[in-house]
Amino acid sequence: MIRNPISRACVLALALAAAAPIAQAVKPADSATLPAPDAALQAALDGAWRDPANTARDTYRHPGQTLAFFGIKPDMTVVEITPGGGWYAEILAPYLRGDGKYVAAVVDPMAVAEGRGRDYQQRSKDGLEKKFADAPTQFDKAEVVAYDPKAPSFGAPDSADLVVTFRNVHNWRGAGQAEGMFKGFYEVLKPGGVLGVVEHRADGDVPADDKTGYVGQAQVIALAEAAGFQLAGSSEVNANPRDTKDHPNGVWTLPPSNNHPEAERAKYQAIGESDRMTLRFVKAAGDR
Repeated sequence: MIRNPISRACVLALALAAAAPIAQAVKPADSATLPAPDAALQAALDGAWRDPANTARDTYRHPGQTLAFFGIKPDMTVVEITPGGGWYAEILAPYLRGDGKYVAAVVDPMAVAEGRGRDYQQRSKDGLEKKFADAPTQFDKAEVVAYDPKAPSFGAPDSADLVVTFRNVHNWRGAGQAEGMFKGFYEVLKPGGVLGVVEHRADGDVPADDKTGYVGQAQVIALAEAAGFQLAGSSEVNANPRDTKDHPNGVWTLPPSNNHPEAERAKYQAIGESDRMTLRFVKAAGDR
């Protein structure tokens, strides 16, 4: 572990420099050329069990194309990191129920200091578990794994085919946990396994304590490569060129948070949800 702050900064700077040429070398996948969801995934996308408020956001989140870009298959073991209220779980758990495995990795409330943080994580965990218990036809085989964000472990080493995370990297950077999280992703994945990341995209690098919710794409690539991953592809499927990224309350000004005066609703609805990077990384087949 690097304890000297100067050495740590040097390592991250080198990682950022190394990421740049690789990022430029990987041609983004145009949405028109992305693989289509397979029949089973399309059935999960069309599932009547999905919350209508969630399906309404498909136009912004493009779950079918995003998951197909990550290379998901119905016989995979898939770990979703901090699934929140279960937006993607409504798709992933039923899709993987027959031949695969869906694992929801949530923060262990007991690993968080007492107070609002622990209360929030407990409510989040309880809410997700209730969602699963209330709909056994879709979620009876879904697993919940609680992890310590200071020393994250998401399952047995080399046990997952795919790890996915959606709009979480900014939180981990702000808490000083990003390096450990990416290391945990690497450890749980099988050799040849894939890490899929969607994150709010800044126009350039931002400090770790930035409060806008946006992160530089090169910064995310650097974090992954520092953990041992190789960048295997990028897609613009979740891009939004209307997002000016200069909002008074950061990404939370935009839908779905809509943290703005009601008088400005039309302005932000016209923009839509944030501009997002969509990145696919791979753990080299010979790595363990």
